[in-house]
Amino acid sequence: MGTDFREPKEKSWVEAELEDSFDEEFEMELDDERIARELRQIAGTRHKSVIDRRTYFYELFRLQAELVKLQDWVAHTGYKLVVLFEGRDAAGKGGVIKRITQRLNPRICRVVALPAPTEREKTQWYFQRYVPHLPAGGEMVLFDRSWYNRAGVERVMDFATPDQVEQFFHDVPEFERMLVRSGIMLVKYWFSITDQEQQLRFLMRIHDPMKQWKLSPMDLQSRVRWEDYTKVKEEMFERTNIPEAPWSIVEGNDKKRARLNCIHHLLTQVPYTEIPHEAITLPDRVFNPDYERKVLPDRLYVPQVY
Repeated sequence: MGTDFREPKEKSWVEAELEDSFDEEFEMELDDERIARELRQIAGTRHKSVIDRRTYFYELFRLQAELVKLQDWVAHTGYKLVVLFEGRDAAGKGGVIKRITQRLNPRICRVVALPAPTEREKTQWYFQRYVPHLPAGGEMVLFDRSWYNRAGVERVMDFATPDQVEQFFHDVPEFERMLVRSGIMLVKYWFSITDQEQQLRFLMRIHDPMKQWKLSPMDLQSRVRWEDYTKVKEEMFERTNIPEAPWSIVEGNDKKRARLNCIHHLLTQVPYTEIPHEAITLPDRVFNPDYERKVLPDRLYVPQVY
């Protein structure tokens, strides 16, 4: 048989739109695998995910569809959901937060990542700067690090005194019970990775110009004080793992599995159901025969470089 030189079948408009909606996740996945030349040998020795790419994407999109149902239910019922993401630097918190929020309405589901406290905030009640970010009815709030900074980085780096840390451990169980009694569902995740995995991820950030912004001086200190972080983490679990708001540990060495496992677990924590929606009909456009569209000057348009 001769070679088939026919042009590939052109995608329909619908197929192209659906493909484009998945490209964002594909771009992030490619970014995860982009390796600086200096690290090819090291990266070659890294473990590979036990989940193949096809399965990962299938499960991720399926879980994200469930997150949309969860969002609709939260908005419909006036539910209040708070999710805390804690863990070592480079453990994958940001990656799973991106996948959770990727297809959700930012007016319903928002991310809170507070900077270091100002001088004024340092004089306030410790929990005060977090309270304004708590959800109203029909909202989901994801904290990318939270009030547990005091039990971790502030303690290890001596940004808080021993008395302040002890006061935190005394207050936080009751603070969280108050949140739960007020009608807030509080879910707490700790992302756990090994010493070796964190080292490799830090090396990736050091050698990748597009990821260097993720690496702060505080992150580098976390390598030096790995054992100190381990000790304070263990005490934090012991003193703050309360029945009303228990900790859930996400094993993070395998990024793909961590994302899927965390999202799946989150969906099991909320008693959501699918909310029926009325059928939507696109109305016809109104045409005015007397309307004449103006021609705008070329300078207003972005140059078509691509």
